[in-house]
Amino acid sequence: MKRLSEERTKKLFEKLSLYIGSNIKLLIERPDGLYCFREQKDRVYYVSEKVLKIGESIPPEHLVSVGTCFGKFTKTNKFRLHITALNYLAPYAQNKLWVKPSMEQQFLYGHNITKSGLGRISESTEKFQGIIVFSMSDVPLGFGVAARSTTDCRLADALAVVCFHQADIGEYIRSESDIL
Repeated sequence: MKRLSEERTKKLFEKLSLYIGSNIKLLIERPDGLYCFREQKDRVYYVSEKVLKIGESIPPEHLVSVGTCFGKFTKTNKFRLHITALNYLAPYAQNKLWVKPSMEQQFLYGHNITKSGLGRISESTEKFQGIIVFSMSDVPLGFGVAARSTTDCRLADALAVVCFHQADIGEYIRSESDIL
């Protein structure tokens, strides 16, 4: 596993800042130790430095992965966040959206969230800002991008899209072979 180049690190942090803002520092400097990002075959892994040192003793051809896959770089060198990063991003989320129980299943099937399925939304959410989507019982379901700002959501039609779907926990089942 190799370090990310400066260009790729910048792209990763730009993507993470859409969802957790300046809390990226809290993601790296945690109370249980230092964490870092490493790359293997265009996939980015979030791993503890203690585990990384142990993983370096294993030959690369025998190593599948070390840590949690946060996403991958596409062939056009854009970073795509995977659903496996959800549990790490949810506690630090700046913009949150809660969906009604009637909308949960539709979101988990990959559909966008409409105003009729919106339970509540963070007050300061702007248009095209990254959002972590929760159920009404505060279980993280996935993430997306705000289609409208908080003030626009109040005035929107019931069938208007308020959040574009990006990833959800249903992907564990739908694309099981592509996640790792």
